[in-house]
Amino acid sequence: MTMPMVLIVEDDEAIAVPLMRALDREGYQVERVDEGEVAVAKALAHDVDLMILDLGLPDMDGLEVCRKVRAGGYGGGVLILTARGGELDRVVGLDVGADDYMSKPFGLAELLARTRALLRRSAGPSPAVDPAATLEARLKIDTQARRVWAGDREVALTTKEFDVLALLGEDRGAVVTRERLMDEVWDSNWFGSTKTLDVTVGRLRQKLEENEAPARVVTVRGVGFRLEDGDPGA
Repeated sequence: MTMPMVLIVEDDEAIAVPLMRALDREGYQVERVDEGEVAVAKALAHDVDLMILDLGLPDMDGLEVCRKVRAGGYGGGVLILTARGGELDRVVGLDVGADDYMSKPFGLAELLARTRALLRRSAGPSPAVDPAATLEARLKIDTQARRVWAGDREVALTTKEFDVLALLGEDRGAVVTRERLMDEVWDSNWFGSTKTLDVTVGRLRQKLEENEAPARVVTVRGVGFRLEDGDPGA
């Protein structure tokens, strides 16, 4: 079995080298680059399952790297590393498509735990899907291939966006509480604000609308969210 590919985007040798060794010991394929433009090219051209991304790169801000790879269709995980603090930076990072966020200095054990959690949710090589078979009245969520189809159009989602949608889709029309979504999608390794859930749901809604998906995510105030079949703009 091919092990996941982790791309480390970090220009600080003191951080990058121990991290590469730790990931290598875990059995992952590891590659490291120290510039944002190179990282964007590799993420979009190669089979990268997870990008560990520093924000303070010499040629461009890591947030711009994240924005560019997501715009280019990269669907793997993005774990941001930063020396910056504050909830605003965290929310901005998640808003441009990151899946998780760690502040420097960090412990290797915690980073490896978060890496494992993200890779569990990352899609491996997906079996071929016949678009003609997905022309249904309902949004198609393929949990095994981790792919989503709105008619004949595939909806590109991040790992967290997919996990939220898949959980909501387990029982369409039923309310899933905010607590359950946080526990099952972000798991016990997450200690940040629940605003990250709202950011993820906001991005998910936007992508469903942009792809004219026959479903929408509805907020049940004070409780959680539910997935309803029907016009997202209705």
